[in-house]
Amino acid sequence: MDDNRLIEGLQACGLAGRQFEDALYLTYKYFIREGCSKYNLSEEDCFSAYSDAVIAVINSVRSGKFEGRSSLKTYLFQIFCNKCVDTVRRNTADKAVVHQAQPLDAIAFQMPDHVSGVIEKMMQKVNRNIIMQNLKEIGEKCRSILLLFEEGFSDREIAAQMSYETAAVAKTSRLRCLEKLRSRIPKTAE
Repeated sequence: MDDNRLIEGLQACGLAGRQFEDALYLTYKYFIREGCSKYNLSEEDCFSAYSDAVIAVINSVRSGKFEGRSSLKTYLFQIFCNKCVDTVRRNTADKAVVHQAQPLDAIAFQMPDHVSGVIEKMMQKVNRNIIMQNLKEIGEKCRSILLLFEEGFSDREIAAQMSYETAAVAKTSRLRCLEKLRSRIPKTAE
């Protein structure tokens, strides 16, 4: 499919727009394999980077930010590479954080097991309440997708239940909703 037709299709709303989103996603899905080998990332990390890149391209096309100075493929690949680099940086930073002592962990470690267990349960309850409150605020559709996933439904089952065309679209929507939820939750609750 040529870029002009794809751009025109992505600007459409409803089912027609979703079909072109799927087409864009499936056409360049092989980027995931390339990202795994080029950036030494897991398939899951590359999938997330690719999904985020596709969403960014769709948003750029719909908002008019995509000016057509390159092909959609080149534009998508550049965004995907940037997302992969961000993931590598985040993974590297996360590994460094793991080796730093956290005050609460140090305190809980020094307490008797029954006391540290109570503190851990309290923290989990507070975190769950924060998550549930934010779930209410991100919209009904996102809330439904994330709760279905938490209950163990596969992307294929979510696609059928939420009337998405494919499991890939359901997964992309789920990741988008998860990112929306993550952005609302304070770092201390994670």
